[in-house]
Amino acid sequence: MKFNTKIPKPLKQAYNEELKRYSFCLENKQYSNAWYHLERSHIIGQSYPIEHTYSHWLMLKFGFMQKDTKEVLGQIIRLLVGGWKSFIDHVPLGNTGGANVLPLKSMPIPNDIKNLFNSK
Repeated sequence: MKFNTKIPKPLKQAYNEELKRYSFCLENKQYSNAWYHLERSHIIGQSYPIEHTYSHWLMLKFGFMQKDTKEVLGQIIRLLVGGWKSFIDHVPLGNTGGANVLPLKSMPIPNDIKNLFNSK
């Protein structure tokens, strides 16, 4: 069994870039763009417990900010189980992490992120 503990440097850089874009969009009240970058951070970091959990934490905070009860409840559930699923490398690749998708549903990975995964 493979255990994921540390995100590779190229993925960490891309993950951090998505979080910077999220923060910029959030500060400028571009909420749909902010969410888009949170989803991308989730896709990049979901195989690594710290990054995966942090993406869900930010999604939870975003759900509270948007007064979105479904998102808040969905993120609480994901926070309880997501990190350990990352640790044992049992995540649905491409899943965007929001409460609008099933937690165990694999989804298509955007081409730029797929290329990033292939080059790590």
